[in-house]
Amino acid sequence: MSRIGRMPIELNDKTEVSISPQSITVKGPKGELSCDNSFRVMITNKDGKIYVERKSDSKEDKSFHGLYRSLINNMVIGVNDGFVKELEIRGIGYRVALNNGDLVFNVGYSHQVFVKKIDGIEFEVVDNNFIKISGIDKQKVGQVAANIRKIRKPEPYKGKGIRYKDEVVIKKAGKSAKSAK
Repeated sequence: MSRIGRMPIELNDKTEVSISPQSITVKGPKGELSCDNSFRVMITNKDGKIYVERKSDSKEDKSFHGLYRSLINNMVIGVNDGFVKELEIRGIGYRVALNNGDLVFNVGYSHQVFVKKIDGIEFEVVDNNFIKISGIDKQKVGQVAANIRKIRKPEPYKGKGIRYKDEVVIKKAGKSAKSAK
């Protein structure tokens, strides 16, 4: 049995869950999220806890068991607390600005790079070199952060570029560091 799938999901007083055969909807202080329900799992709400059970022991049902438990748990966490990804910009002259909700990047290209405002996602720029991306949908927050990082990935020689806050970039030695024979 799935170790993740059999753990119940705790609900607090502020969270409302409605389960139908086709979908599950979670409402909380920060918003509302819904997810399509798989026919391979049964979702029940008892005593302020959500239980996810699979219908059979087939390989597909086992994989969906843990998946749907994680998806529902992420929805509950998102509508109560939200998710945040932090990005850092390193490089001389590299900076970001917030312009009417849109992000404007100067990261070494001959032009500025714009990232439009996205529904359900909030941008916060701190000190021209740090970006906080927040929202209630974990997948959406992570995808937006990955797309922004893709604008200028950290390069391996000097470490310039856009990286996650605690990301470690392993630097390569340049040509002059090689020993001469």
